[in-house]
Amino acid sequence: RFGRRPVLITSLTVLGIDYVITGLAPTIGWLFVGRLASGMAGAAYSTANAYIADVSTPEKRAANFGLIGAAFGIGFVLGPALGGVIGQYFGPRTPFLVAAGLAFANALFGYFVLRESLPPERRRPFDIRRANPMGALLQLRRYPILLAMIVVFVLMRLAHDANPAVWSYYTMLKFGWSEAQVGLSLAFIGVCMAAVFGGLTRVVVPRIGESGAVYAGTLLAALGFVGYAFATAGWQLYVFIVPFAMLGLASPAVTAIMSKNVPASEQGELQGTLASVGSLTSVVAPVVMANLFAHYTSASASVYFPGAAFLAAASCMVLAAVVFSLSAARRRTAPTD
Repeated sequence: RFGRRPVLITSLTVLGIDYVITGLAPTIGWLFVGRLASGMAGAAYSTANAYIADVSTPEKRAANFGLIGAAFGIGFVLGPALGGVIGQYFGPRTPFLVAAGLAFANALFGYFVLRESLPPERRRPFDIRRANPMGALLQLRRYPILLAMIVVFVLMRLAHDANPAVWSYYTMLKFGWSEAQVGLSLAFIGVCMAAVFGGLTRVVVPRIGESGAVYAGTLLAALGFVGYAFATAGWQLYVFIVPFAMLGLASPAVTAIMSKNVPASEQGELQGTLASVGSLTSVVAPVVMANLFAHYTSASASVYFPGAAFLAAASCMVLAAVVFSLSAARRRTAPTD
């Protein structure tokens, strides 16, 4: 109803307010207030994807979705580094205030520079029945391919989130890494992911197609996770980060496939649904993966295996490829009108 531009501007403005509250919070209760406000207006990422779907031709959507992933990877590297330096020299609250300034600057850029991508004739009136994850999923079930693709998306997200859930614990326990070594390894992951999202997708996807990118990305990421699980020396993790980063081929390809299967008026709803499902998966993943790590490193474990969470992540990637393959086979054999 309102278009993409106002949603982006509002989300970025509220995000800036959240960071101001965080930077100035006198008690922990205020932190929850800021996070609650930010979560309620946290539509920037999904709206940005919908904006890209609006302005991209179908054959270029996967590559352009990859740019969002590249930006995330670059932020994953620069954000902690800048935050650490600023926090060390100017105090622990200062990084949040700097982040607030960046969010407000983005909002101003959106207000003065960004053009609306969704013309009025392609907008739909607001419907409360669709303004929640379950409602949106029920509406999108009209497109059978999306349900299978959402399963693939969830499995990929569940596997990916094994990294933030257990990486630090795993590397410190098994290889005795310091905080600095953990930080450097995570920065390397961010660099590799940014390179795949922002560069490799633009070269590989046009050559092997979106389906090929899904298979390559999921299976190579599975190889990376298996390597993490069975690594016997810390340097080996850096070797296996490279195939893991190929997940950056699969993620934008899956998003592009889904985007092509819904009309222009429902791109925002699709991206919002993916953001909601992804957020719910990110709630479940740390619980599952961290508990796997805790169980298989405890004294009561029947088998001592610190890499259990990564092996589970590899299984999720393989299962994602299988679900995608079954969905593709079903589409090929479906009767046409």
